[in-house]
Amino acid sequence: MKSICVFCGSHNGTREGYRVEAARLGRTLAERNLGLVYGGASVGLMGAVADAAINAGGRAVGVIPQSLIDMEIAHTGLADLHVVASMHERKALMAELSDGFIALPGGIGTLEELFEIMTFAQLRFHQKPCGLLNIEGYYDQLIGFLNNAQMQGFVSSEQIRYLLVGQTVDGLLDSFSGI
Repeated sequence: MKSICVFCGSHNGTREGYRVEAARLGRTLAERNLGLVYGGASVGLMGAVADAAINAGGRAVGVIPQSLIDMEIAHTGLADLHVVASMHERKALMAELSDGFIALPGGIGTLEELFEIMTFAQLRFHQKPCGLLNIEGYYDQLIGFLNNAQMQGFVSSEQIRYLLVGQTVDGLLDSFSGI
C-alpha cells in the first residue's frame, strides 16, 4: 500500500474549514486505498486527518518523538505508532515510509517539514510528489513569497515546480502522478 505523509498543525486554527478539509483528506486517502503517515498526535488537524482516515477504514501510521508524546497527546487508535528519539528521526522515518507529501495549514513546524522535503527533492534525494493544500487561501502569502523569491533569483522555476498546489483534496491528489 502506498502512503501519503501529511504535515499539519497540532492546533485547529481559526477557521472551521481547516479541520473540515483535514478530515476530507483523511477520508479520501482511505477511499483511494492510500495509507496516512503523519506526526502521531490525536489533537488539532493531525487528529482530524488521522481520525477521518481510521473511521473510513484506512491505515494511519504515526511517528512521534518521545518528548512530544505527553505534549501532543499521542493517538492511541493508530495501526502503528513509531516512537523516535528526535525530530530529525521523526522526519527521516516519515519520509522513508511515504510515497508523497502534503502540507495542510500549520505553523513553523509544518513549514519546516515541507521545506526540508522540498529541499531533498531539489537535491534529488527523492522523487516523490510534494503538495500544498491551500485551504481557504491559507498559503496564498507563502506562494507569493516563493514567486517573489523566484523573481529575485533565489529560487529556480524548477524548485517551484517541486511544489504542487491544490485548492481541493481530490484536485491535489489527482496531480500526484503514479500514486
